[in-house]
Amino acid sequence: MPLLHLTTNLELHRESEQAAAASLSGLAARLLGKPESYVMTVVQGGQAMTFGGSDEPCAYLQLKSLGLPEDRTGDFSAALCDHVKETLGIETARIYIEFSSPARHMWGWDRTTFG
Repeated sequence: MPLLHLTTNLELHRESEQAAAASLSGLAARLLGKPESYVMTVVQGGQAMTFGGSDEPCAYLQLKSLGLPEDRTGDFSAALCDHVKETLGIETARIYIEFSSPARHMWGWDRTTFG
């Protein structure tokens, strides 16, 4: 049920996108304490993006999960920013992260919802 979506203006080859998706999947599972078999990741490189009026490397992440613990978003932000800096070289001050915890009936899977 967790979804971690990363969008960046860095040009990434298909292999790099797949490697980033795989590493983010493991990280999301560890951060949220959920089985990786439930985690979906999406990595989109080469997008037209600016941050602060500059087209220097930047990223936007969305982390959605049922029951996302709001009191841990600071920890999640630090871990995700550090991971993106280490793996993609994007400065942490050029990363935005959106956290959300949808209602269980608003998250569908396998022809049903979790509500």
